[in-house]
Amino acid sequence: MSADRENHDMTRHDIALLLADAADEVEIGIAPTQALIRGGRRRKARRWAVAAAATLVVAGSTGALAVTGLSDDEDRTLPAVRPTAPELPDTVEAGGGTLALGTDKGREWKVSVKVWRAPRDTADARTVLDAMAGYGEYPADVRTPSDLVGKVAYFVHRTTEDPEDADGDNPQFTLISQNLVPAGDTLSGTDVEAASGPLFPGDSAERLVVGHVAKTARQVTCTWKDGTTTTVERAALDDINQDEMVIRDPEGSPYSWFVCLAPRGTAYQSVEVTGQTSR
Repeated sequence: MSADRENHDMTRHDIALLLADAADEVEIGIAPTQALIRGGRRRKARRWAVAAAATLVVAGSTGALAVTGLSDDEDRTLPAVRPTAPELPDTVEAGGGTLALGTDKGREWKVSVKVWRAPRDTADARTVLDAMAGYGEYPADVRTPSDLVGKVAYFVHRTTEDPEDADGDNPQFTLISQNLVPAGDTLSGTDVEAASGPLFPGDSAERLVVGHVAKTARQVTCTWKDGTTTTVERAALDDINQDEMVIRDPEGSPYSWFVCLAPRGTAYQSVEVTGQTSR
């Protein structure tokens, strides 16, 4: 085969891996927000990204990565050493959902989580990565498809109303946390993993708390710096009111999730599980 015909097929999962590399380079870690560990278990700190980093990755990729295919007249004398075309992948849908929403200072806000199932093998991981790429999501810890096998990926987003957008047509969509966890990972007892940050871009006070707990947790209490507290109860089985602060079980997640919001004028201090079920 001549050199000018040695084209390489770049699929969406290839692009996803390249963008994950770029995202890892610009990420600043968990500062200035805080990752909290409870229950005596040391776990990997969740990645709390900044909006600017996410924007840089997406904007920097526009037009920079070309998708090329093999030419129709390529040399076909060595079929045994070429990979066969894969079958059309199964449809991959993310789980998750809205964790909480509300209005503060006249501006609407929402926190949601998207959960991607654990792939069975490398081929399945490519399929899942392709689906993630379609939503602009790239696990920062994945360098090859095999890194995703057997792991659940989740992405937490904050959507807020832009005060300069009178029509509300351009909400601010920010990735605030992402991580990979083993498919069988669990929390137990009073374990809680959470992080705090501002409710709106540009705010300084850490009023927003997002975290996850064991499926047996029925109550979480957030304590604020002014000494007041907010208690979050587990959602009823028939709960459909997404504007309520409750403990939820998003589809596909190995954990239950909660959101607390501090009153204006104060900020986050601590969080703990204050009630459990027997199951």
